Amino acid sequence: MNRRTVLSGAILGATAAAASGSATAKEAHMPKAKGRTGPRNLITDVAGIRIGQAHDANARTGVTVILAETPAVAAVDVRGGGPAGRETDVLKAENLVQEVDAIVLSGGSVYGLAAADGIAAWMGMRGRGYGMGGGAGVPPSPIVPSACLYDLANGGDKQWGMDTPYRRLAVEALESASDAFVLGTAGAGFGAQAGSLKGGTGSASAVTDDGWTVGAIAAVNSVGSVTAPDSRQFWAAPFEIGSEFGGLGTDQLSAAHEDWGRAKFAPRPRENTTIAVVATDVALSRVECQRMAIMAQDGLSRAVRPAHAPFDGDTVFVLSTGKIKLEDGPARNIAVSRLGNIAADVLARAIARGVYEATAYDGSADKTWKGLA
Repeated sequence: MNRRTVLSGAILGATAAAASGSATAKEAHMPKAKGRTGPRNLITDVAGIRIGQAHDANARTGVTVILAETPAVAAVDVRGGGPAGRETDVLKAENLVQEVDAIVLSGGSVYGLAAADGIAAWMGMRGRGYGMGGGAGVPPSPIVPSACLYDLANGGDKQWGMDTPYRRLAVEALESASDAFVLGTAGAGFGAQAGSLKGGTGSASAVTDDGWTVGAIAAVNSVGSVTAPDSRQFWAAPFEIGSEFGGLGTDQLSAAHEDWGRAKFAPRPRENTTIAVVATDVALSRVECQRMAIMAQDGLSRAVRPAHAPFDGDTVFVLSTGKIKLEDGPARNIAVSRLGNIAADVLARAIARGVYEATAYDGSADKTWKGLA
């Protein structure tokens, strides 16, 4: 069986999503969100960001690389009780390095942390990374923070011994990086499970009236449910643009405070995580990126119920590619507030799209969102 499958092809776009909507979707009682996406409705609508993905179908796991074409200012906010991450401390505002070269999202729990090794080696060979000086032959140090989700118990072959696939998959993903990529059962979300539904990788974008772009990508492996109990409607439905995840509206969005709907049964620590990256083309400082990351975490709460539980490893990175400059002064805080709120909405949409586009593994009976119809 081929253990080295690299994802390629065009995105499953909003047009296909609209075509799959039912008459009920077209007659939903509540109005949809008003807003404008970028041309792809992907995080790559943010200038300077590319995405690469690869998976191992036999092991049922994968890697997503978020590549900054030039070093980008970054921050991270961790809210889950069981995170698995690397190089997150380097993103603290008081520390030396202010920019990153890439961010890696991966399956594999602690084994998946090796994915960043592959990216660092690949970049270091090509002279990219933070340099402290030194003589000839001294390589730079690429800054590659990462976060991983738990997909070890999804039925894939994890008997890899000393040769885990993550370093290799990360390099394959990086070398395939482009503006277009597949959603659903792909990349870091290949082996994911969102509550009792098949999880996946989702992405979305938004463009403001003054031309700012915010995009998000998420690998959704949550303990919580992304849909309301006894309904196919996504919790993120109030923020849906067009019919990007089915267009079913909001009229059935309600639940008792102890009703988790399609959450996982008997969740266990470190086995459930939504990991995500939000990016913007607006030039922000490290501290401003940190505030945007904090605000973006609300997107998880808008899309998943419950979120940030002891069982989760919820982690959100923010990247600023710095293409659009802001003037200094009081208006900057208003701008950051706007960006943070948009980031939360875009992340909620990306989470829903990841589950909406997810497909079952070959020969499996996994429950998918589209299979609920």
